[in-house]
Amino acid sequence: MTGFTSSAQTMSLVAFTAVATITLLLCVMTGPDRDDLDEFYTGYGSLSPMRNGLAIAGDYISAASVLGTGGVIALAGYDGVVLALSTALSLMLLMFLLAEPLRNAGRFTMGDALARRTPGRAVRNTACAVTIVALLPLMLVQLAGAGDLLAFILGFSNDSLKTGCVIGLGGLMISYAAIGGMKGTALIQILKIVMLLGSGLVVAILVLHRFDWNPGTLLTAAAGNSGVGDAFLRSGLQFAGGASPRLDMITSELTVVLGGACLPHITMRMYTADSARQVRRSLSWAVPCVALFVLIVGVIGFGATALVGREAIAAADPQGNTAYLLGSRAAFGTSVSTAETLLFTTVTTAIFLTLLASVAGMILACANSLAHDVFAHSRLFRGRRRGDELSPRREMLLARISALAVGIPAILLSTLAQHHSLQPLVTLSFCIGASAIAPALVYSLFWRRYTRAGLLATLIGGTLTVLLLMPGTNLVSGSPAAAFPDADFNWFPFTTTGIVSIPLGFVYGWLGTVASGRRKAEEQRRQYEAVEGWILAGAIRKGR
Repeated sequence: MTGFTSSAQTMSLVAFTAVATITLLLCVMTGPDRDDLDEFYTGYGSLSPMRNGLAIAGDYISAASVLGTGGVIALAGYDGVVLALSTALSLMLLMFLLAEPLRNAGRFTMGDALARRTPGRAVRNTACAVTIVALLPLMLVQLAGAGDLLAFILGFSNDSLKTGCVIGLGGLMISYAAIGGMKGTALIQILKIVMLLGSGLVVAILVLHRFDWNPGTLLTAAAGNSGVGDAFLRSGLQFAGGASPRLDMITSELTVVLGGACLPHITMRMYTADSARQVRRSLSWAVPCVALFVLIVGVIGFGATALVGREAIAAADPQGNTAYLLGSRAAFGTSVSTAETLLFTTVTTAIFLTLLASVAGMILACANSLAHDVFAHSRLFRGRRRGDELSPRREMLLARISALAVGIPAILLSTLAQHHSLQPLVTLSFCIGASAIAPALVYSLFWRRYTRAGLLATLIGGTLTVLLLMPGTNLVSGSPAAAFPDADFNWFPFTTTGIVSIPLGFVYGWLGTVASGRRKAEEQRRQYEAVEGWILAGAIRKGR
């Protein structure tokens, strides 16, 4: 039983259909109408700082953040709040450390930023591979979640219907990326963040109103209805039973802080700003939006536990992914007016749009990297002579085909993954971001002696380390909430791989640079000094 009335279910279905139709039409209207790479990849940097900031926040707050973070808060209390705060801190790290150098060093993709220092097809091909490996798990989570969300709200349980929803929505998401390009997906992200924050803020106000506007009363009621008492408001509940709960918690939060800031679908938004000043102003809009989201999801998460109960939330979904919806529904009380039904419809539509927009942004990031980093620099497509270049028309066509090449396998894999716990996939993406991409970006942007061998060692070594360690975590096996609850090959005593893979990611880069020899390091130092002004100060924005 979901507690949703038939009128709410009908209105939600109508709203979903209307939103899907309108957003696809907007993509067609705002998509690039010429064979211009800058328009497709960056939208000409035509978004104002406010709109670009809202688009960044929209890309950053994925459906996994809304549903997953709300669920952790509802089930683990204090630990969930720390997770939400880590999410906001991650964007602040991007704002103060990486945003401006990334915008200055890159043009369209992460491969551009990395190849600024160490040009070559090996660097671009590796950057593309890591981009896809990092984002594909997150895409599977969102696609599988789309089917589960529709099933939960509309009240059907047939697996075939869920699979049909995944396939249909996946095709819609591919269309967003292929037709709309950067400007079209940005418009969807803006619409999504406005709806998500607006509806969430109203629900959070209703929750606080239920508890006489007293956050202390809300927290006390949540702890009382959690089944674990005061432990709900202390750290360690999420990681209880592990070998080192405190260390596991610290490592998980560090992984979120480093990984969330560096995932390619987030960093590609830096290239849509026309100047370093615009990057700063854009992020000055994005950070408050994410901070407001943290407050909203915290209130709704605790409200769900206080009003529905931790046991009922876990029964609906062991990961708590329905807590945000259950908390929103419970905030209205037992008798729901027409206005409240409309508000709930807005909440469900905002989450539905979040699913669509999140996957569209990730597909676009992968497709851009395939087309620009691999195909545009391959002799097979570019021509055999050294001076030959891929025409803009052909590169844009390849980018759109790449959206299909990425999206179709993601849809097929998500239909297989939807019957398992998806938390390992979310963690896998953040671990790769923190262990491979973050060290590579930091070294490339700030270490003068960093060599091509060091860069490749960082990307490949960090990614392989995560892929090797992740199957041994308790998210994959060894616990009732794991992806494979009936198996037990849990040999790595932590929830994430970060405690090992993050330090190793930096060590790989250092070892690869040292192994390159002093002469190569000095050569790289001279090359870095030649572009240092562009990277750190944006003195010149040199196209590649």
